[in-house]
Amino acid sequence: MCESSGEMGITMKLSFRWYGKEDKVTLKNIRQIPGMHSIVTAVYDVPVGEVWSRESIGVLKRQIEDAGLKFEVVESIPVHEDIKLGKKSRDRYIDNYCENIRRVAGAGVKCICYNFMPVFDWTRTELAHQLPDGSTTLAYYQEQVDRADPLQGDSDLTLPGWDASYSREELKGVVEEYRAMTEESLWENLEYFIRKIIPVARECNVNMAIHEDDPCWSIFGLPRIITCEENLDRFLSLANVTNNGITLCTGSLGCSGHNNVAKLAAKYAAMGRIHFVHMRNVAVLENGFEERAHLSSCGTLDMYAIMKALHDNDFHGYIRPDHGRMIWGETGRPGYGLYDRALGATYLNGLWEALEKQ
Repeated sequence: MCESSGEMGITMKLSFRWYGKEDKVTLKNIRQIPGMHSIVTAVYDVPVGEVWSRESIGVLKRQIEDAGLKFEVVESIPVHEDIKLGKKSRDRYIDNYCENIRRVAGAGVKCICYNFMPVFDWTRTELAHQLPDGSTTLAYYQEQVDRADPLQGDSDLTLPGWDASYSREELKGVVEEYRAMTEESLWENLEYFIRKIIPVARECNVNMAIHEDDPCWSIFGLPRIITCEENLDRFLSLANVTNNGITLCTGSLGCSGHNNVAKLAAKYAAMGRIHFVHMRNVAVLENGFEERAHLSSCGTLDMYAIMKALHDNDFHGYIRPDHGRMIWGETGRPGYGLYDRALGATYLNGLWEALEKQ
């Protein structure tokens, strides 16, 4: 049995995304990854905007702790579209959101990851793109997005972030509402939300960690605002307290050549505003990007430089290997198999140990 030890266990808490008892990747599997500290999960059977039951939260906590792991990170408590759109009904959903913060905090959760992307969560055009080594991965090609209209007919574009609770006509209506908005309007609605939830997070000693838009540019004509250094600075200024922080997603920011991820990691870690890190490598292409193995030489990002920036600037939050390829014949949820993410976790452990011992 191998445990995290020394400064590594204090400054970097290795975690792993788990989708509950239906996940093909089991808690037993995750527990056997060296240095694993905590599970990142959520309550998945409650409609967006409603309050999670204490019973459901308690079941998650018991399952995780019985497996010898910690339940300290929730990813995510989704933000209802009425909040993002600034509708009159938003206050009810914000009240529910605040209650969810209180309830997960009562179960020992210390960090909540969330996003403010209109309608669509992370977007890819292929979920099983084959790489030269025979592994399959998630990919985004702009020409495929340009050819697709997800609001008309039966689009062949697979959108992992598609909210299946909407009918096509309902989705069309929501998208049209967003298309009528400006980025500034979305900023105003985000500020309203932040000013309501951060006081609750402070009372509960919970760090809120917004996830960057993925990819970090507009898709289908919808506004996106958590995309770059200027906008991250603006976001953090909405509530200039530690509890209002970010999830540094290397792939979401790194898929654009405009973002220097190592520089951003150093800057925001030094400010104490990075509470959660998603580490993955991407190969940036002229027409999009492909997700690759975590090793620096497999993609565009310098993973060592990013980890060094976090280490040297006193990062002490949670980190997880993000999307992995499908390798060794594994099948399952795209991006969330066991084997490649376990390899990624081990690679991150190795980088961190080397940084500690330098």
